[in-house]
Amino acid sequence: MSQSLISPYELYELLFSHFGPQHWWPAETPFEVVVGAILTQQVAWKNVEKAIENLKNANVLDPCKISNLSLEKLEGYIKPTGFYRQKARNLKGICAYISSKYDGNLKVLFNKETSSLRTELLSLNGIGQETADSIILYAAGKLSFVIDAYTKRICERLQLTDESKYELLKRFFESSIPEDVEVYKEFHALLVELGKNYCKTKPMCKNCPLDKKCKSYTQDK
Repeated sequence: MSQSLISPYELYELLFSHFGPQHWWPAETPFEVVVGAILTQQVAWKNVEKAIENLKNANVLDPCKISNLSLEKLEGYIKPTGFYRQKARNLKGICAYISSKYDGNLKVLFNKETSSLRTELLSLNGIGQETADSIILYAAGKLSFVIDAYTKRICERLQLTDESKYELLKRFFESSIPEDVEVYKEFHALLVELGKNYCKTKPMCKNCPLDKKCKSYTQDK
């Protein structure tokens, strides 16, 4: 692979300069982040917002309350997120785990060392690598870079790295940027913003802040 024209931290600074702070993850509590991270799988965030609002209106946005809900009721609350039957089972199971093992207290779970916390989260049905890292970073406030489809696509187009597997991409970013939770949060959110607005499946290079940096797709302008 030829050398990239931009380093990960240079990319972060360029995106931050262009888009500004993203104030992500939008949530009032760490538990709301957990729920959002689970429900946002394979669906747009606006649908997750509707589901979370339903849970808030029903006064059940709490691990113990959700674990005690019937599946039918929970499915109804989160129906806007799609795949709601599977998500309801997963969410109820995760909440039951938090309720029984930690008495519903996320602080106890999040006080664990990061690698142990990640291993424990990954052992739960409905939590994969991206979801686990989102929870660790945005809910627990610990260093764990989130890799999503946007990040993978941007890395390929900018030729940032040859790595394509999740864990290797995660290590690549974590070794290339400051060990700062706020930088991790902003960088992930900025990559999502770039992916949603410009670096789509069919790239929209016009006015993209990376137009002059992107090697592979400038011909598609």
